[in-house]
Amino acid sequence: MAELLTIDHVGHRGDGVATDGTQPIFVPYTLAGETVEVEDVPGHHPDRRRLVRVTQESPERITPFCPHFGVCGGCAIQHWNDASYHAWKRNIVVETLAQAKIAADVAPLLGAHGVGRRRITLHGRIGAHEGLNGGFAAVGSHDIGPGDSCPSIDPARGGALEAACAGAEARLARGTPPDADVNAAPHARPDEARGSGELPTRLISTLSRVAEKHRLARLTRHGELVLQRASPEIAIGKAKVVLPPGSFLQATVKGEETLAALARERCGRAKHIADLFCGVGPFALRLAEKARIAAFDNDAGAIAALQKAAQTTPGLKPLKAEARDLFRRPLMPQELRDYDAVVFDPPRQGAQAQVTQLAASKVPVIVAVSCNAATFARDAKILIDGGYKISDVTPVDQFRHTPHVELVARFAR
Repeated sequence: MAELLTIDHVGHRGDGVATDGTQPIFVPYTLAGETVEVEDVPGHHPDRRRLVRVTQESPERITPFCPHFGVCGGCAIQHWNDASYHAWKRNIVVETLAQAKIAADVAPLLGAHGVGRRRITLHGRIGAHEGLNGGFAAVGSHDIGPGDSCPSIDPARGGALEAACAGAEARLARGTPPDADVNAAPHARPDEARGSGELPTRLISTLSRVAEKHRLARLTRHGELVLQRASPEIAIGKAKVVLPPGSFLQATVKGEETLAALARERCGRAKHIADLFCGVGPFALRLAEKARIAAFDNDAGAIAALQKAAQTTPGLKPLKAEARDLFRRPLMPQELRDYDAVVFDPPRQGAQAQVTQLAASKVPVIVAVSCNAATFARDAKILIDGGYKISDVTPVDQFRHTPHVELVARFAR
């Protein structure tokens, strides 16, 4: 049954929020001040509604640029003008820090989408009548949305959708429903397709032909190499890094460059820096141009790739990389005493165990990079309670048109 609601504001997940009832009601694709007609969403939480139509539009509403917006689950906001969208995304950080009782100046939002996404995840499924469905996950379901195009992808990755769907079709023909996680190197077509499930010999042979046709450098399964046509290599600063199977990359080149530049600037003149949760070295390899680096991560493959890149790149300061699980074995205060700066960039769950030890240390400068404002606020509170002062909080918009926001902040004693 349809009902009319008035939207009060846009929440942190990008949904419009109506507050004129006994509980907040969340309506995707709506804006503050709009009157909207909505209906229940069967099988979903009772505080969710589906937008039927907007009966009174906000003057801030614009026409989405993608024909799949509202069906594809990738973007939450394309219907809001830039100025309002930027203010909202920055305010996610402002409000999260305020809720944690952290007083800090938050800089204007920095755009870091660049030319688009170099990392995407596609899905494939066979329907009852329509044959192969290949593309992105649809909004709020396990259905597959349209996969014929995506304006948020780096144009140089133009073959990614076609290649991933071809690989999905080959696997689906043998009853193996795959996901395809496609990473792209800067000067090639999609460089790596990842998936899961059994890979019998005949299927590997078929996928090999798909890789050849679409110029895929590598195919992996559960992080294990299936086949490789070329060495997938990316540039990080002066270095060239061969990506190990399953390795993490920032979603956009501009995002990686922006976060690294902010981290380097906030390290100041530090001469000996620890890079925690370092991955393949997006910060460490750039920082090593000016300072001695010790890098730590639990991904042994990433550490090996980072160490090899450091050894083969002329002009870098000494860089030591060590595989270490910082969740279970954080660096202790006595291990941190030789560093004059620490950079840490943990996964979404934050770095509570490691931050507790940092708070007990005497490191002069700590630079936090985060993709989750809530876990950042928790970790920041630990550092502040340990005697650090927070400054230079900069939100970064790498995942444009989504509620995801990253940030870089400096702490000092």
